[in-house]
Amino acid sequence: MQGGKETVQQGLPHSQLAPTWQMLLLGDGSPTHLLQLLTGEQTEVDVIDMSLVGQRDDGAPDEIKAIAEPRLRRQVWLRTASGQRLAYAASWWNADMVDDYLQNRSQPIWRSLSTLHTELYRDVRGIHYGHCPALEAEFGEKAPFWGRYYLFWHDGPPLYCQSEYSYIFCAYELNLELRGYKLWVF
Repeated sequence: MQGGKETVQQGLPHSQLAPTWQMLLLGDGSPTHLLQLLTGEQTEVDVIDMSLVGQRDDGAPDEIKAIAEPRLRRQVWLRTASGQRLAYAASWWNADMVDDYLQNRSQPIWRSLSTLHTELYRDVRGIHYGHCPALEAEFGEKAPFWGRYYLFWHDGPPLYCQSEYSYIFCAYELNLELRGYKLWVF
């Protein structure tokens, strides 16, 4: 399943995704910070790769075309400080500007930009839902994955394009039910 800008603005039926999770997935908040609030642990990143992709679309959302060339792709796992993987994220940056904003590439983007007091607008463009064998293997989870992609705007042109995927929307709902809490229902 996929949804574009209209789905992001309207939201999903509550039978498809609980309102609480819609605020996280469709809202313009920092996923790194929100995952930290959800888990109670600091969110860390494991950088998988940072490499030049030049002019290629690189399998990215169409929004990558808004990022000036040459482009660099950054891929990370978001995890708790204790090591639980929470999400996979890929971002595409103008290669000439990335070091201005990611001065410490091993930090989450949110932490780097917050340190610099960078004023941003997160423009969520679309969502995805489905299974992905590669992510299932990496996460060790068979749950379906929710994902979103967006542009980050700063001072005129977009700063970068981001895509994120996680099973957390299903897993944490299940864990709450197992503990006897029924805070929301799919």
